[in-house]
Amino acid sequence: GMRRASAKIGWALCLCASLSVCLQDDPEDAERTPDLIPEDGGAGPAAETPLSCCGAGILQGGARHLWTRVFQAAWRMPGQYLVILQRDTHESQVQRSIRRLRARAARRGQPVELLQTFSGALRGFLVKMSREALQLAVKLPHVHYIEEDSSIFAQSAPWNLQRLLRPYGDDGGMAEVYLMDGSVQSTHREVEGRVLITDFNHVPEEDGVRVHRQVSQCDSHGTHLAGVVSGSDSGVARGAAVNLVRVLNCQGKGTVSGALAGMEYIRVSLQARPADALVVLLPFIGGFSRSLNTACRDLVSHGAVVIAAAGNHRDDACLYSPASEPEVITVGAVNSADQLMSQGAGGSNFGRCVDVFAPGDDIVSASSDCSTCFTSRSGTSQAAAHAAGIAAVILSSNQNVSPVQVLQMMLHHSIRNTINLLPLPETQRLNTPNLVAKLTPPCHSLADQELLCRSVWSERSGRDRGDMAVSRCRQGEEMMSCSSVAPDGARAGEAITCVAHNGPSGHGVYAVARCCVAAGLRCQPYAGSEPGWVAQCVDSQQHLSGCTSHSTAELLSDSRSHPGHRRHCLAREIVTSQAVCCHASSLECHLVCRGLIPYLLLSGLFLQVELSCLPGWTLTDCKAVSEGSIVVEPVAKDNSCLVRGAAGENRTAGVAVCCRVTPQRDPETKAN
Repeated sequence: GMRRASAKIGWALCLCASLSVCLQDDPEDAERTPDLIPEDGGAGPAAETPLSCCGAGILQGGARHLWTRVFQAAWRMPGQYLVILQRDTHESQVQRSIRRLRARAARRGQPVELLQTFSGALRGFLVKMSREALQLAVKLPHVHYIEEDSSIFAQSAPWNLQRLLRPYGDDGGMAEVYLMDGSVQSTHREVEGRVLITDFNHVPEEDGVRVHRQVSQCDSHGTHLAGVVSGSDSGVARGAAVNLVRVLNCQGKGTVSGALAGMEYIRVSLQARPADALVVLLPFIGGFSRSLNTACRDLVSHGAVVIAAAGNHRDDACLYSPASEPEVITVGAVNSADQLMSQGAGGSNFGRCVDVFAPGDDIVSASSDCSTCFTSRSGTSQAAAHAAGIAAVILSSNQNVSPVQVLQMMLHHSIRNTINLLPLPETQRLNTPNLVAKLTPPCHSLADQELLCRSVWSERSGRDRGDMAVSRCRQGEEMMSCSSVAPDGARAGEAITCVAHNGPSGHGVYAVARCCVAAGLRCQPYAGSEPGWVAQCVDSQQHLSGCTSHSTAELLSDSRSHPGHRRHCLAREIVTSQAVCCHASSLECHLVCRGLIPYLLLSGLFLQVELSCLPGWTLTDCKAVSEGSIVVEPVAKDNSCLVRGAAGENRTAGVAVCCRVTPQRDPETKAN
């Protein structure tokens, strides 16, 4: 009875794409060790403290530990664990933790084999140990969380020859691309002289006793991708250098721990030899991994443009890593008709974690069968390689731009609204970007000359009243507006930072931040002093870029705050409004307002209007105002504001804010 009660207090369940168990810390190595981790990783007695999704629960004594593993059982590597320590843990404490774990396990006859230590983006170590030893590991001091190691997989498959990618403009000659893959046939005519095979090699043994390990098979995936990135005939960035970091075996399979070690190798290499234009290509996915996402985020913070395959599972990309990491550029695949790639029961992943799509079906590139051979392959690996080539071209032309500016420029030049998203689940139609990447024309740095914006969607909130959804911009972006989108129309508004609140009878809400970059752009929210009062910009140099609202009362969709003037936001009596006010050199903004037009469909009569900004202007906010009709939702998609509502007798209108940075003319032109 005491043992069962101790276990009940000691751990709790949190399920969010991976199974997470929160554990109670015990600094002492007691003789009796309760079963803190369920045998099958399934549900067990819940902790009394509620847990938020993907977060650790605070249990008795403030102890906080997390044990996690991927939800795909076949991808797990039982007995192999990443023990991640607190970020500020000193190297000596890492070694002390290893010695302490080995000593405690040895006293119980449980061997612990150290496989790898990490001291870069993550502090910790990789070990092989039994479940009994795992029970001891969770109680070590300084442990942040423990993650079961798991497999990662290359994301391509053979396909028929149909088309060839042809580059133009800059050849990406100033950029370096780190390719984390298997082997590459560096003597192939497409990539000869541009591929460096680094001395890093961290791959698992191939599955099965009789594995076909011809050199051409081991090289096939990596050689094809190297050709897509920088091939002399089939490459996007024909001048870019490719550095191979080997983390996948001949079957296209690797491990999370191997990928972490590869990223640490890249990080150390950059410290020894900094690069101004760096792209890291991750053409693989695994189950959701907190550790893998953290390592990717660290590379971005050090200036690398990290590009990941969305995955070939026809699923939500947010369920996989590194595709789910917000700081990486996640790329889905389309075919020659700019429609989602399909591979039998599989196909390109989709959803809010995908940033852009790129060609990934029937892509012709170098074949490892011979030094002059070509072949066609398909997958989000090929799409990611295409995007990596585009990033290399952008960086080679604009070496001072940040990773998020590369993303914004890539999105700015993408082909819009050609993908048919109707086959997707309803929840993903709204937040999947309808953008297909293409090569940018040779030009000066748009990141310094123009205002570039994108919409960032949160995951859907819970269904209880007041449940929140949070959306955040990337480092280097400014949030110019925040909106809440509830497909059923029930929401209670939003607040800065972008937090959307579910309405009393709602079925979940999304927070949508409008995230922008421009030289010197700075934004700040100003709240109305009381509900119903005007919120306005107080600095004469600031421009109104968006309005947000929130109310604790039950609201209809027409109660949201909206721009009523170029400097202030209007709201009804029960609504607290906020004005988002921005300043940048030569920034200007204006309002676009248009009434909804009736449309008749099989489902009945409804009202709709689409507002678009003029060329050179960028949408920063999308709102609706109504005197009676219930507005379903205004949605900002790309550079357009779509407002749809139920038919009624009273007037309903869409209101958009469009901003731009006025192009700077050189002194000679100004004088003339």
